Amino acid sequence: MAASAVLLTSCTSGSGDGEASPHPSSPAASGPQAATVPSQKELTEQAQAALTAVHSGRMVEAGAERVTDGIHTEPSLSEGRTYRLNLVCVGNGSARLTFTPASTGTETKVPCDQSVVQQRITVHKPVRIDVDGTKGATGVIAWRIDAV
Repeated sequence: MAASAVLLTSCTSGSGDGEASPHPSSPAASGPQAATVPSQKELTEQAQAALTAVHSGRMVEAGAERVTDGIHTEPSLSEGRTYRLNLVCVGNGSARLTFTPASTGTETKVPCDQSVVQQRITVHKPVRIDVDGTKGATGVIAWRIDAV
């Protein structure tokens, strides 16, 4: 009889542990954190989805960077052509878009609220595009240059 009680106890506790133990700890550990702090991958996907929604021509160049890293690119654009630069920042704070030479486009604030900022740019000489996060800004900036 003692052997039956041990077998019964070990079967009961074995099946109960296997079913109950992974489930409560998994959502409690990742659920609230995932809901309040999206991952960089999730932010990038949101930003790229926002850009896809405003697709406005043949894509020439695109990318995504952390706000803290910023965007610093010298795209290969044809002189005399007009392009549309689309930017979206997903996260907190804002960023600042600048061009070199400054006559290429307008310096603009890019809020990290998922709104798309568009600039029409005409290229007369090689261009440098910089987008730098303001102090304390976090998240992801995605950008896309389309030929118009």
